[in-house]
Amino acid sequence: MSGETEYLAAYDPREFPPVAVTVDVVALTILGGVLHVLLVERGEPPFAGRWALPGGFIRPGEDLDQAASRELAEETGMADRVHIEQLASYGAPDRDPRMRIVSVSYLAFAPDLPDPRAGSDAADAAWYGVDHLPELAFDHARILDHALDRARAKLEYTPLATAFVGETFTISELRGVYEAVWGVPLHAGNFHRKVLSVPGFVESTGETTESGGPRGGPRARLYRAGDARLLHPALLRPEREEEVR
Repeated sequence: MSGETEYLAAYDPREFPPVAVTVDVVALTILGGVLHVLLVERGEPPFAGRWALPGGFIRPGEDLDQAASRELAEETGMADRVHIEQLASYGAPDRDPRMRIVSVSYLAFAPDLPDPRAGSDAADAAWYGVDHLPELAFDHARILDHALDRARAKLEYTPLATAFVGETFTISELRGVYEAVWGVPLHAGNFHRKVLSVPGFVESTGETTESGGPRGGPRARLYRAGDARLLHPALLRPEREEEVR
């Protein structure tokens, strides 16, 4: 046998401390103009009865992305319309009381996600407004904070906001996404001008809404996501605009 073959034949993973890998998913959507995150009530120890981000151990033969999509599908019943991306890794030795567990977190966005359903190991599942959260299990409050920071920053320089709306949308609906995620009101006229000044951000469908706004008036033009991957110029948060002036 070659040296490598001999090495692998004699290799014993039990000589090293055991480490498990999980995925945790921060799923965000906008309900009633408010940014919400999906939480599950843990049905088993540790932290039974506490709320947490949906997630779980990766299965044999499953890669990280597949595990995250599976966990999201189990809680929402859908994963095909959802934008999902890897966020960060968390490996503090004491983050889980069971054993050394490293978690790879994911950030997911989608418009109009359905009412969640609890997976096999959860007692309940619900959407929570990000400003009215229960105490979270493990280090999930930290993970959620990082996810919100990422989402708010990405709205500045990527077309991520279009993942929160339907296939076609109005500029007003797009502004509602920015207001919900950033948590601040935006000037309608200025926002409209900025969006249309960014090449490839949105493109007109040539169609309009079937009716005017709630107070009447002209029908709004409909847009779809353009082909831009980065926004230039970026759409800065109001406080960031003040910083760069």
